[in-house]
Amino acid sequence: MFKSTNPYSLETIAEFEPERDPAGKVKAAHRAYAAWCGTSAANRKQLILAFAAVLEKRKEEYARMITLEMGKLFRESVAEVEKCIVTTRFYAEEADRYLQPVEVPSSHDRAFYAFEPQGVILAIMPWNFPFWQVLRFAVPNLLLGNTVILKHASNVLGSAAHIESAFREAGFPEGAFQAINLSSSHIETLISDPLVKGVTLTGSGPAGASVASLAGKYLKKSVLELGGSDPFVVLNDAQQDLAAETAVKSRFQNAGQTCIAAKRWIVENGVYDTFREKILHHAGQLHPGDPLDPATTLAPVARLDLAETLENQVKDLVSRGAVPLMPQERHNCLLAPQVMEVSRELAAAYREEVFGPVGFLVRAKDAGEAVAIANETPFGLGASLWTSDTGKGLSLMQKINAGSVFLNSMVKSEGAVPFGGTAESGYGRELGSFGMHEFANIKSYVITQ
Repeated sequence: MFKSTNPYSLETIAEFEPERDPAGKVKAAHRAYAAWCGTSAANRKQLILAFAAVLEKRKEEYARMITLEMGKLFRESVAEVEKCIVTTRFYAEEADRYLQPVEVPSSHDRAFYAFEPQGVILAIMPWNFPFWQVLRFAVPNLLLGNTVILKHASNVLGSAAHIESAFREAGFPEGAFQAINLSSSHIETLISDPLVKGVTLTGSGPAGASVASLAGKYLKKSVLELGGSDPFVVLNDAQQDLAAETAVKSRFQNAGQTCIAAKRWIVENGVYDTFREKILHHAGQLHPGDPLDPATTLAPVARLDLAETLENQVKDLVSRGAVPLMPQERHNCLLAPQVMEVSRELAAAYREEVFGPVGFLVRAKDAGEAVAIANETPFGLGASLWTSDTGKGLSLMQKINAGSVFLNSMVKSEGAVPFGGTAESGYGRELGSFGMHEFANIKSYVITQ
């Protein structure tokens, strides 16, 4: 039995029975694919737009479920659903362009390649953005003609049920999108099923390594979006006030439970001291509390075990030389915001992702060292660089190892821009045209007349 637990009150919201027939769900998805892949692009687009309308109609209902299950501030939950609506409509409008066959010059009379569906795709998704993480993958794949099975995190199965229900309400055929309640121990059963043609996972490094191994074992295409330790590099000529405000927003939104949060604030020596004071000012304004209360500005973390892990990580860092600049307090899943000064050596040596409301300040002697520190991590998801000199900024951006680098803004995802990581942050891309092509059969047509 799976339980959804409110992380603020620790009360059980709902209980969910585990799936008794996983193979039956896969077969249903395959049956749906047989018809769905032959449906016209215009019909698929119409249904995707109907799905967006359902999200719009039930936006606050879905947002409330997100907040109750994983603790996100209610206004952040509303924003998450709104982002899903925008991206769903974006893909509906861009699908024809993204899926247009491409003519290529060759030695033959004619050659072109097309993007065609492959079948059932398994999605293993996390709890931190329970609607967005699912739909940024599912919408483009459904438009392509694939069908989707969702194995969601066990603490947000209410959100999974709402997403499946929304697809049904929009008129999608039975089996086109299915949520399946299973523990991680059953993942191999799903991946090994011959009817499953690919698997995508957003989650931790160990989970990604396990899924990648299984996908390789069974010769299935995989896409992994894993953890991050994103640098937020502030140079001497940056707009300090805006940078500090953005740094705190990037780190502490969603209680710091964001892969692309600004986890390391790397600050050039000339402005380090003043920037630290600005960071402490903004972080000190955060108010932990009930995420349904509009006055709350810092939500609880999603589960009690995660709160305990964060508390232990902070203690470990302090024992290794990190200097805490704010009081360390925790009440159940509510953690006070934490800012720590960390040496370059400790920042480089600490290989764990800190997934919660804890920010690191690291001093750099100059811009070159700042970029070097940014790259001293096993991860490579996103990065943010702040300077008033755009030319210098572009040059330095090229030297940062990451899937995305943002100049003078926080790292964030949107429908038009490919998203994904390098190194231990995973491989493959979501969003943009890649969101439709990763699980497509890129099929070549060669014609001799």
